[in-house]
Amino acid sequence: MSDFIAQLGQHHKTMQQLESLQPRFEQAVEMITDTLRNGHKILLCGNGGSAADSQHIAAEIIGRFETERHALPAIALTTDSSILTAVGNDYGYDQVFARQVAGLGNAGDLLIAYSTSGNSGNVLHAVRVARERGMGIISLTGRDGGELAGLADVDLCVGSSSTARIQEGHGFLGHALCSAIDEAFS
Repeated sequence: MSDFIAQLGQHHKTMQQLESLQPRFEQAVEMITDTLRNGHKILLCGNGGSAADSQHIAAEIIGRFETERHALPAIALTTDSSILTAVGNDYGYDQVFARQVAGLGNAGDLLIAYSTSGNSGNVLHAVRVARERGMGIISLTGRDGGELAGLADVDLCVGSSSTARIQEGHGFLGHALCSAIDEAFS
């Protein structure tokens, strides 16, 4: 039972730390709503649990979060096993997201990139291609933000060294972004 209580305490501490992200969070909301209002789309990527986060948020954007509204364009770059395996085989795993950004991303679109370490090679390559294509970039990172934090227009860094706590923070931030999207488009 004490391990549960300790983890709960770490969770609370991480969630409290997120208050300091409010100004950057508001910037992220503005980037997302401007992108969608201007008729552009959102691409999302990440590995492992972050892949699941990107899929989850893409589903909430296309469907709805808690408020009924029209569908909005979002694509999780983590979902097409044929693309992931073909690009991974032919170009290397570091290119699985970059190649999709090159094929799907346009100037004015937005990439939301997840990396708990901030140093995932395939995410970094995707961000560089997004920048070359004139896309906006929001990153959700952990620890000290890693290299990714410096490449993004807005970095939402969950300052924890625990992957579990970082992912819990990313979950909250994703839901808060979706709530803001619902509000803006309802």
